[in-house]
Amino acid sequence: MSLPPVVLRPQAEQDIIQAQRWYEARSPGLGLAFVSAVDDTIQRILNQPLAFPEVHGPTRRAIIRRFPYGVYFRELPEHIVVLAVMHGSRHPRRWQARH
Repeated sequence: MSLPPVVLRPQAEQDIIQAQRWYEARSPGLGLAFVSAVDDTIQRILNQPLAFPEVHGPTRRAIIRRFPYGVYFRELPEHIVVLAVMHGSRHPRRWQARH
């Protein structure tokens, strides 16, 4: 059985880029580690999307290991859509507005 495709919303891509740049500015190589951790998290989502808790309606959150970020996503019949990749201290309304 093949895994469904992942669609990253443009805002989610920007979230990843901004966090990657922030971490890379703090410590060379840490930005790459962040992107790798995001990729690992997306793979975990693909393997078991229902293993992650619903946090707002049908939106689920997967915590990124080693970093204080979450991947907010929805499972749709044809694909998984990533709405946001956000720091845990950010107000939930920032990603909730991205329906």
